[in-house]
Amino acid sequence: MVEGDCQIQMGRFISFLQELSCFVTRCYEVVMNVVHQLAALYISNKIAPKIIETTGVHFQTMYEHLGELLTVLLTLDEIIDNHITLKDHWTMYKRLLKSVHHNPSKFGIQEEKLKPFEKFLLKLEGQLLDGMIFQACIEQQFDSLNGGVSVSKNSTFAEEFAHSIRSIFANVEARLGEPSEIDQRDKYVGVCGLFVLHFQIFRTVDKKFYKSLLDICKKVPAITLTANIIWFPDNFLIQKIPAAAKLLDKKSLQAIKIHRDTFLQQKAQSLTKDVQSYYVFVSSWMMKMESILSKEQRMDKFAEDLTSRCNVFIQGFLYAYSISTIIKTTMNLYMSMQKPMTKTSVKALCRLVELLKAIEHMFYRRSMVVADSVSHITQHLQHQALNSISVAKKRVISDKKYSEQRLDVLSALVLAENTLNGPSTKQRRLIVSLALSVGTQMKTFKDEELFPLQVVMKKLDLISELRERVQTQCDCCFLYWHRAVFPIYLDDVYENAVDAARLHYMFSALRDCVPAMMHARHLESYEVLLDCYDKEIMEILNEHLLDKLCKEIEKDLRLSVHTHLKLDDRNPFKVGMKDLALFFSLNPIRFFNRFIDIRAYVTHYLDKTFYNLTTVALHDWATYSEMRNLATQRYGLVMTEAHLPSQTLEQGLDVLEIMRNIHIFVSRYLYNLNNQIFIERTSNNKHLNTINIRHIANSIRTHGTGIMNTTVNFTYQFLKKKFYIFSQFMYDEHIKSRLIKDIRFFREIKDQNDHKYPFERAEKFNRGIRKLGITPEGQSYLDQFRQLISQIGNAMGYVRMIRSGGLHCSSNAIRFVPDLEDIVNFEELVKEEGLAEETLKAARHLDSVLSDHTRNSAEGTEYFKMLVDVFAPEFRRPKNIHLRNFYIIVPPLTLNFVEHSISCKEKLNKKNKIGAAFTDDGFAMGVAYILKLLDQYQEFDSLHWFQSVREKYLKEMRAVAKQQNVQSTSQDEKLLQTMNLTQKRLDVYLQEFELLYFSLSSARIFFRADKTAAEENQEKKEKEEETKTSNGDLSDSTVSADPVVK
Repeated sequence: MVEGDCQIQMGRFISFLQELSCFVTRCYEVVMNVVHQLAALYISNKIAPKIIETTGVHFQTMYEHLGELLTVLLTLDEIIDNHITLKDHWTMYKRLLKSVHHNPSKFGIQEEKLKPFEKFLLKLEGQLLDGMIFQACIEQQFDSLNGGVSVSKNSTFAEEFAHSIRSIFANVEARLGEPSEIDQRDKYVGVCGLFVLHFQIFRTVDKKFYKSLLDICKKVPAITLTANIIWFPDNFLIQKIPAAAKLLDKKSLQAIKIHRDTFLQQKAQSLTKDVQSYYVFVSSWMMKMESILSKEQRMDKFAEDLTSRCNVFIQGFLYAYSISTIIKTTMNLYMSMQKPMTKTSVKALCRLVELLKAIEHMFYRRSMVVADSVSHITQHLQHQALNSISVAKKRVISDKKYSEQRLDVLSALVLAENTLNGPSTKQRRLIVSLALSVGTQMKTFKDEELFPLQVVMKKLDLISELRERVQTQCDCCFLYWHRAVFPIYLDDVYENAVDAARLHYMFSALRDCVPAMMHARHLESYEVLLDCYDKEIMEILNEHLLDKLCKEIEKDLRLSVHTHLKLDDRNPFKVGMKDLALFFSLNPIRFFNRFIDIRAYVTHYLDKTFYNLTTVALHDWATYSEMRNLATQRYGLVMTEAHLPSQTLEQGLDVLEIMRNIHIFVSRYLYNLNNQIFIERTSNNKHLNTINIRHIANSIRTHGTGIMNTTVNFTYQFLKKKFYIFSQFMYDEHIKSRLIKDIRFFREIKDQNDHKYPFERAEKFNRGIRKLGITPEGQSYLDQFRQLISQIGNAMGYVRMIRSGGLHCSSNAIRFVPDLEDIVNFEELVKEEGLAEETLKAARHLDSVLSDHTRNSAEGTEYFKMLVDVFAPEFRRPKNIHLRNFYIIVPPLTLNFVEHSISCKEKLNKKNKIGAAFTDDGFAMGVAYILKLLDQYQEFDSLHWFQSVREKYLKEMRAVAKQQNVQSTSQDEKLLQTMNLTQKRLDVYLQEFELLYFSLSSARIFFRADKTAAEENQEKKEKEEETKTSNGDLSDSTVSADPVVK
């Protein structure tokens, strides 16, 4: 709480305390008046005139009501005594007043108003906050000083008072703690209050009766006065009548306290059993209620039917009373004695709360029939009471002796009759009760008649106030102080999803706290308190049920869809099974001004999760669609279709993204020359990303064709860095010396070896490089050089794809132009029509767009030629003479590549697919590009390397076949198997070399490998000369003609 808030709240609360003070003062006056009236009725002075003859007349109802009023005062004391916050805030408020006193002008208060206000606060504190409300009431001066009514000396009144207390107590004691208990606990509090009042007025104590009052504590150790306020009768009686308490031995007083602890322990143990028995009782009562109220009322058995209905209604109320008492007493005892509750106890108490609300709901659901029945039952009961009274009346009339007392009795009976003839209101029933107090003297009723009449009157009381009484007993506003049980309850509901419908009852109970909160006076508006409460309950519900449910459902759907991965044991016989679908069959739960729809909440959560995760990884759309369908099948959830593009928008990796990270892209992706597609090398997902022409075309369409040149520029920058590393490798002494040696060796032996580079020499080079050292990953320098060339080739493949994507995009755009050969000039047409300047601009713009598209779709830019032209001069310079040795390193490189390629392909069939691949044409592209830059195609072709390889493998295969023929006669199976494997291996190697040869041949076509640099230069010159002559001819023939195409 913010500093100063408590003082502001206390300030708002003062007006309520003033109202409370007025109410308490009024209560004091009423108690005084009632005592005086009763004292005036029972006069011990024989001579003084009597108001009426009161011998044998006992106004027990009067004392009961007086007891109720004392209970109210006593409850107020207990509430304030238990409210520590109120006292703390009161102290702070008084401190604030002192500081205001020192500087009233600062607070804008007139000084003369402060003094009376302080006096008023002191009065409030003395009257209300010191715990003396009840004490001040009973300590009033009941004897009139100016010769009025004498109370304390009135022995007849003292006897009558004591007799009435004993009569009420006898009634209470018999029924307290029994199943038929109705309101005996509340009356017991009243009896204790009356007993203390009697002691205060007459200063006499009936020790035997005092002991009887204390003995009740063994049966009922504590009584809930209201909500969370619990009252201990023994403490009250010892504190208020210390004189009597001294006469009792300390052991018996101690025993009461010990009994309180044992009572709580026993209650905790028997709770589960109580719940089970009440569960059966309430269920059978509901069935009985349904059957009785559903039956047609037969006129011949109307009275019986009304009696049975009356009994069922009362039975329902009695169950509600018993359950309510168990819950309140147990919860409040735990709270006041500050003992921890076990989870079992909490669950059991929550079950009882549900039963309580089930009873209320039953009455509410059948309220139309109940209301109808109640009016008939009251009439029936009034009829029974009138019959009893008329019999007594006849008896009085038949006795001819006249006396005033007899006349009083007769008048009282007539009054009772008249009052009973009419609606059964509270006032009428009170008058009947008082009239019968007078009318039952002089033996007007026989004993066997009086008891049934009392039973009928009691039933009439109950039935007339049935709705209010049921509502009071089923009111669970005390849960506001026991909110801590709610999370445990929700965990239990979640664990035992079988009867999820009970949530409705618990929320109905939590709603009961609202009306009390609406009377809050310490806040600016009670809405603030309601919002806090609403927020708190919703947070607990979300945390302990809804979110758990969402996560569990999502987990179940995921595991069900991915069963093939065998992620965990889903055998229901081993891990158990929870049917969460029951939560979705629940009707929405009403709470405050909203409905909590569990089904909608979970559906929304799943929709949101699936949508968001699909947007993150579009390739998972199928999995989430499957999960959606499963949610509908298994849980009946109506899911929303995500409407995200599943396979339509082939954006893939964006061109911009690749361009910025081209160094990562060329190392992570593998190029396939024939399909013009890039495939991811490895991935953490189940899928490998691919990039093809459509992806690139879509990207170009998104960003515009301008991006193509930028991409090629980025690639140029990347190639510059890579060629620097390439040059360093070729310049390395170890490499250069070996290459020069190999060139010299080939020149020497080429004539003997049919101009073919020997396979063994390439193998030897490979082995020699390996001896120079390997990386921690087991790669030689040649492996790394191969990777470098593959990356250069991948970059070139990417450039090729950009060009193809651009053509694809342009042709898609231009397809709406009817005839590419004959495109109308829109600018001319607009000029002819004489349209506005804006239209002319638009037409000019359209013409330029159309000509761009036509040009792009027809030619496309020769990016390869550009990238060759830009690097070739540098490569062919004399200072880079060491690069001229490249052609001789190609054979060992191809050998290295083939071995790597075969190992990658073999991994495809293994379980661990790390490093698996089926294509890597970047290498062929890289070799073709570098050979072109160095103008070394002829040098490389002079090695006749692939022919040499082919001959070598064919020779070996023939040798193996020959051996197989020889061995097939000797029948050595193991040797045969080995030979078959050798044959297979040789096949694979030959096939791989052939594939590389084809890829390299294809790649060379892009760089026009058929022509040497000298031939290309010659061709260029010829073209230039042709252009010059044609331009000269044109200028002669068409001097005045306008240029048609720019």
